[in-house]
Amino acid sequence: MSLPVVTRFAPSPTGFLHIGGARTALFNWAYARGHGGRMLLRIEDTDRQRSTEPAIQAILEGLQWLGLDWDGEPLSQFARAARHRAIAEELLRRGRAYRCYCTAEELEEMRERAAAAGLPPRYDGRWRDRPESEAPEGVAPAIRFKAPSEGETIIEDQVMGRVVFHNRELDDLIILRSDGTPTYNLAVVVDDHDMGVTHIIRGVDHLTNAARQSQIYQALDWPVPVMAHLPLIHGPDGAKLSKRHGALGVDAYRAMGYLPAAMRNYLARLGWSHGDDEIFSTEQLVRWFDLDHVGRSPARFDFAKLENLNGHYLRATPDDQLIAALVEFLPHAPGGAIMLARLDADALARLKRLMPGLKERAKTLVELMESARFLVAGRPLAMDDKAQAILAGEGRQALKALLPVLEQAEWSAPALETAVKSFAEARGLKLGKLAQPLRAALTGSSTSPGIFDVLAALGRQESLSRIGDQAV
Repeated sequence: MSLPVVTRFAPSPTGFLHIGGARTALFNWAYARGHGGRMLLRIEDTDRQRSTEPAIQAILEGLQWLGLDWDGEPLSQFARAARHRAIAEELLRRGRAYRCYCTAEELEEMRERAAAAGLPPRYDGRWRDRPESEAPEGVAPAIRFKAPSEGETIIEDQVMGRVVFHNRELDDLIILRSDGTPTYNLAVVVDDHDMGVTHIIRGVDHLTNAARQSQIYQALDWPVPVMAHLPLIHGPDGAKLSKRHGALGVDAYRAMGYLPAAMRNYLARLGWSHGDDEIFSTEQLVRWFDLDHVGRSPARFDFAKLENLNGHYLRATPDDQLIAALVEFLPHAPGGAIMLARLDADALARLKRLMPGLKERAKTLVELMESARFLVAGRPLAMDDKAQAILAGEGRQALKALLPVLEQAEWSAPALETAVKSFAEARGLKLGKLAQPLRAALTGSSTSPGIFDVLAALGRQESLSRIGDQAV
């Protein structure tokens, strides 16, 4: 009988939750949820100088915004240092570790020799078989793992396939520093074992660590979890992902106005596929996700594709839900707090009425916010450059001629449309000659939902006042 699936996401709190980490969390979450298992969260905070409480909070908030919940309380790796030390002592007792009394100068000499020979830095094993009686006085030892020196360590990776490491190329790594603090590879093995982790899903940059960790598992007679190493994420040009490509924190994507559901969909397609499906729900992702269809080649992050996908999600979101998402987003956007303060009941009603037209033109919540800002703007409206150009010359004259017609019209979208079209026909004008100046006067922009819907939503008094401000 197989064990229930347990995955884990184990970020280091030395900065924001970056996009690669977010994808790793998503894959762990989807795999666990799809198999009726659990995803645990471990904060790998052993680097005390770089680990910060704000970074921990940023990671937690980023996961929560993405909608990726975890099971149980987050585990602090630093808090388990005593357990890690106990396992290092156990490896000593088993003869699978030894005390190393090398000085900093000796280790530097080894590095220099390796560099001169064009080789990677490597410990030469000088304390591997020496007796404790030769230990120098006054030197606090580190504890090194006694790695196998012959044969191979094989990782049957669920993504990368069979990966073979020659043991002669893996030196004896330090598992406990001379100050008694555990190192990463020991701490990870102990924590994953104690947490009952069955599947380790992480970036391919950990593949060498996988070999070292497998050796530690085997030395302790512990079962080695199933491992899956995900390809890197590159920019659209194929270069390593950088800030110009999108190597930003999840909080930055929130501020740019992306929807969590769109981010989940987009991140899932960075390296994984389900046939030709590009757009799918989170429920479908959980049902479909597997490790067999994670590719081995680096995925490419493309802002244009993300924006187009987010635009689809905006259009597909029911208006009430989208308004709620916009209201929740406003405090995180420049100028959003002012707009939020002005969104009274009347403004919300106008927003709901115009949302079908507004969301057709937006790809992000930022664009949606900007296109809806006219609904709560104070008079006189600020005009963008295109609106000013429309109103220059004949635009204001058209508004001045049209204003009395609107003052007499019944105030509904169909009636207003009839009145304006009749006026245009009587003057021999194309409708655009009137609609564009109206749009500029009412919204301060050259784009908006249908102009008669805008008139109806703003109401008679506000609409006539805005037109009157420009019809001079």
